[in-house]
Amino acid sequence: MTGTLTGIYRYPVKGLSAQRLDRATLTAGETLPLDRAWAIENGPGRFDPENPRHLPKVAFLMLMRDERLASLDARFEEKNSRLVLLRGGRQVASGDLTTRSGRQIVEQFMAAFMGPSLRGPPRIVSAPGHSFTDTAAKWLHVINLASVRELERIVGRPIDPLRFRPNLIVDGFEPWAEFAWLGREIGIGPARLSVTARTERCAATNVDPATGARDMDIPAVLQRKRGHSDFGVYAEVRTGEEIATGDPVVI
Repeated sequence: MTGTLTGIYRYPVKGLSAQRLDRATLTAGETLPLDRAWAIENGPGRFDPENPRHLPKVAFLMLMRDERLASLDARFEEKNSRLVLLRGGRQVASGDLTTRSGRQIVEQFMAAFMGPSLRGPPRIVSAPGHSFTDTAAKWLHVINLASVRELERIVGRPIDPLRFRPNLIVDGFEPWAEFAWLGREIGIGPARLSVTARTERCAATNVDPATGARDMDIPAVLQRKRGHSDFGVYAEVRTGEEIATGDPVVI
């Protein structure tokens, strides 16, 4: 089976919008570079940068519960680690996430923006080599575009693939073919990945990534039509190389 890599996405700050990449260098056993490298703690935090460990996503601001985040356009400037937040096309905050003063600017905006939904002052956290992914393992999330199109047919409306927070979007396969890839290897250009698990979807997929409106119930639709709420698969990088959109994808 052969397809094409049509999209590469990372999320520098957990819960905020995606950053599309034309190419990325994969490293064995790691996520995409800078994917979920920062997170915003919701109130009194348990994350210790000196002893980083995986915490459940409810410890942080995230779309499943905080859909207002989707109304922000987050732009990350890698050369200076600057996060720029826009709302309705207007810049509302900007700060270097590697400096205390830069983080405070963003934290102050988030405190006002999120308001009473916060459990306490928000705090931007990170640690070298740590990724705030939903799974403790450092996996990439792969979405089959044919499955998105089939789900669109089922619900009778367009569905933005970014609802599923993908790292990689592939096309050229049959709908739902990805569930047969478990335990198999994916070749993307020169890189090799091993498919490790199906992705059980949560209420974050109900949020329109462009507007922040909670306008669908995708897990319920999947459960009713497919008998489960899975959509997409996780994959572990086995052989790290540079990948680019347009690369062939071989199962």
